[in-house]
Formats: sequence, C-alpha cells, structure tokens
Amino acid sequence: MTPAELSRTVLRSVRGAVEEQELSVPVPARIVVQPPPRPGCGDYASNVALQLAQQAGRPAREVAEILRKRLVGSAGIARVEIAGPGFLNFTLGDGAQVALVRDVLAQGAAYGERGAGGRGGVPGPSPVRTSAREPVRTSAREPVREPVRVPSPDGARGLAVAEALGRIRAAAGEGLPDAAGAAGAVGAVGDDAYVVDERAVDELAVLAARLGADEARWVLLRPAAHDPVRVPERPVQRESNPRFRVQYAYARVRALVRNAAELGFEGRPGDVGQALGGTAAQAAPVAQSLQALLTLLATYPSDIEVAARLRAPDRVARHLEATADAFFRWHDDFPPLPVGEQKPLAVHRARLALAEASGTVLANGLRLLGISAPEYL
Repeated sequence: MTPAELSRTVLRSVRGAVEEQELSVPVPARIVVQPPPRPGCGDYASNVALQLAQQAGRPAREVAEILRKRLVGSAGIARVEIAGPGFLNFTLGDGAQVALVRDVLAQGAAYGERGAGGRGGVPGPSPVRTSAREPVRTSAREPVREPVRVPSPDGARGLAVAEALGRIRAAAGEGLPDAAGAAGAVGAVGDDAYVVDERAVDELAVLAARLGADEARWVLLRPAAHDPVRVPERPVQRESNPRFRVQYAYARVRALVRNAAELGFEGRPGDVGQALGGTAAQAAPVAQSLQALLTLLATYPSDIEVAARLRAPDRVARHLEATADAFFRWHDDFPPLPVGEQKPLAVHRARLALAEASGTVLANGLRLLGISAPEYL
C-alpha cells in the first residue's frame, strides 16, 4: 500500500463516518499521510482527527477512535493506533513491502509518472534553442513554427530549472509549463517550444564545460529557490559530494545485478529476512534502515507531484539524496549477495529486488533533473 492508497482509504473512512452520521463534518478533499516523526510509531501517521475535531465539536481522540474502528481490518493495514492528542498511526501488513517492490519494478521508468500514464516515460530534455530566429519543427510533416521567446533573469540557473520543471511537471501530469514558472523561465514539453535568453544558454554551457554537465545541473538545481547557488571550483568524485553519492548508489545497484547474474540468480520481490547478527539494542536501528528505504520508495511519486506543484526541482534532488543514503545503510544491514561459499537463497533474491527498486527510483529522479544515471563509476 502506497501513501496515496492509504490516504484514499482514510478518506473513505471519513466519508463513511459522515454518511452514517457518526461525524458531522465536511468531507475533506484529501488527507495527508506521512512517515511518523519518531521511529517506532508505525509506518505512517495522519493528523486528520485533529483537523476534524473542531468542526465535529468533539475531542480529537474521540474522532480518532471513530476512524480507527473503521480502518481496522482494511486491506494492507495490519494495525491502527491512536497516539498523543489524536494522531492515527498506521502499521502496514507484511505484504505491503513485497507489493511496493513489485509495483516499482513493474512500472520501471514510468514509476512516479502520472503524465506519462505508465506508457514509457516523460519527454526528454527541453529542446531549447539558442536563437529566437531558429524555427522549430515538431515532425517532418508539420509546418515550421516560430518558438516563443522567454527571458531568463537568473541566467544559467533559470535555464536549468526551466528544463527540469518541464520534465517534472509532465511526469506529475500537469502538462505544459507556463511563463509563470520558477525562476521566470520555462523549457519545452511536447509540441510547444520556448526559447530562453541566449545569455543563459551560454552561461550554462560555460559552467557545464567547467564542471561537467551533471555537476553543473546538480549545483544549479539542488538549492531551494531562496538559497544561494554555491559553485565549486571543480567537481569532487567522492561520497562527500551528494550528486556523486546519488549516482554511485545507482551504479552500485547495477553492479549488484551484474554480480548476481554471474552467480546465477536474479531479483524476485519477497521477504528480505533478518539483518546481520547483532545485539537486541542494535535491532531497532537495523529495522529503521529498512523502513526508511521503503518509505522513500513509496513516497517518491507524491514528492514528484509536490515538486511540480511548488515549482521546486530541489525537492527531487533532496529525495534522491535521502534515497541514496538510505540505500547504503540498508545495503550494509541486509547484504543482497551471498557471502563466501553461501548459495543464493530466496532472501537474496528479495533483497536484490529491493535494491533494483531503489535503483529505479534513483534513475527516474536523475532523469527528471536531466542528470545521467551511469551504470559504472
């Protein structure tokens, strides 16, 4: 069960309580569920009861109890608990992890994309032109059309943001971007082309030549709109560089797949089993590494939608950083490959499948930012 599916399930419980007159409140348009603020509080949490309590004229915990009773036994939910003043904490069923990994692998490059409709991906990098006089032809049979010129006050950053937003908004199902996008510039999606100031194109080209295209785009896209851009003297190819860490995590996934093929097995969604041996005190952090990775995989589609809505490609970059870090922690706790003379087991197939799902999210996010996902580093 994904966060979106859980949100819809909770919304149905509210609607049912209203229809059966257990609650007298307007049914909200949507309900937010998110990872709990503290470990050990389930897989997801929602403050919907606190939001409805005032309108219902009842204590929040009483509203939460009404919803809890309706949610207990729902498909994919193993446990629903009330915490604090009225938060609902959800623990998903054992099959949720397997279903998530299977879903990510089945969708592949389309995972997280609504605009693509699961049909194989969003448009590629925006066909930005360096001259407003250069015509745009969308196909050999179509007439030549003049592109629309759009100024880019923030130079190279505006151009990088524009191109990334074109891909992100298409993936989120928002269609073509408009001239009111972040940084005052837009790229091109589908049949319409927009031209960004020639100076911005030159500035981006100079920065890419100095740092490399991947590092240049990451440096420009990673800061939030209100944060300054800090351009390094040169790119650092080590784990202290977040962009390299994200790419390295993907390359590590591909190396695991190649090594597994040499050992004669491939990934298959299933129970990833127990982590490496340790004391009871170490068990909780180890479980957290698995849950953190699963949560990031599950919330990737919703984070793409938020990034599109807020015109904030930096949110995609931060999600990729968190996913890479969570993957490395989980990888150390749950080694996907057999050790020594050990033969591949079902648990190794399950771990490899989870690693491949992690790589899918990393590759998809990098593609939306216009950054490569190399199989070798």
